[in-house]
Amino acid sequence: MKELVVISGKGGTGKTSIVASFAALAGNAVLADCDVDAADLHLVLEPEIRRREPFSGGKRARIEPGRCNACGKCRELCRFGAVLPDRPRDPSGGRVYRIDPIACEGCGVCAWFCPEQAIVLKEAINGEWFVSDTRHGPMVHAKLGIAEENSGKLVSTVRQEARRIAQTLKRDLILIDGSPGIGCPVIASITGTSLILVVTEPTVSGLHDLDRVTALAKHFAVPAMVCVNKWDLNPELALMTETHALRRGLRVAGRIRYDRGVTQAQVARKSVVEYQRNGCSEDIRSAWEAVRRELDRTPDVSGEGRRAS
Repeated sequence: MKELVVISGKGGTGKTSIVASFAALAGNAVLADCDVDAADLHLVLEPEIRRREPFSGGKRARIEPGRCNACGKCRELCRFGAVLPDRPRDPSGGRVYRIDPIACEGCGVCAWFCPEQAIVLKEAINGEWFVSDTRHGPMVHAKLGIAEENSGKLVSTVRQEARRIAQTLKRDLILIDGSPGIGCPVIASITGTSLILVVTEPTVSGLHDLDRVTALAKHFAVPAMVCVNKWDLNPELALMTETHALRRGLRVAGRIRYDRGVTQAQVARKSVVEYQRNGCSEDIRSAWEAVRRELDRTPDVSGEGRRAS
């Protein structure tokens, strides 16, 4: 079984559009949308959800008012400013406190030192993850709640479930739409995969982002290829990007031209290779063949899905 992850240095490079097209071309893959902070692969593939699970990435503190003696120890110790004074329900009562759920980091210090044991830690629901059917095969995807954290842990959950499904169905490819950037969700997206495809643009910032992302891939010892999207908007920088990638020991999967058909396909809720056969669809097919050949040279992944902190 192979795992291909498509990432980029920032959002908006065309990463998800390419993943959707690869899904149509692969035909037998299990899909995993690991861009959990801003997932949108479902907008093109129209998944039918058949399973949904709550995601808990940590805990939050809560004060039991009936047991609190308002000593203020919790507020004194909280380093995150999460313990706030509150209005007493009884006007004749003394000062009481409450926990701000957004500021609380779930560290548990307040609960540990509370002399009345009036503070409890409860699982925080940070989002949901889903298993769905699409026209190109099963897909695991997720939705992180507004202002919620632990996206790396949610990415690991999505990948582990995608691997379990692939093993059960005996699918030989997991196709991952990774998170942009170089942070924790990206690390969780790429760790232990077979191959990374970095999608970049012919801009100065795109060249800089390529350096950051490929350095991350090198650190985790995952082979990487590069694809320059919308190359014809700046052919000189596109060539510079490819040359720079080759000097860093990366293979170039190909170039993809700018094509308004991509937007039209998205409006029709299709990948562009399903929507049209000419234009950038030809480039994407060529890039897929280059990626597929490289995947054939990589070893199978084994063991349980890796976790990233």
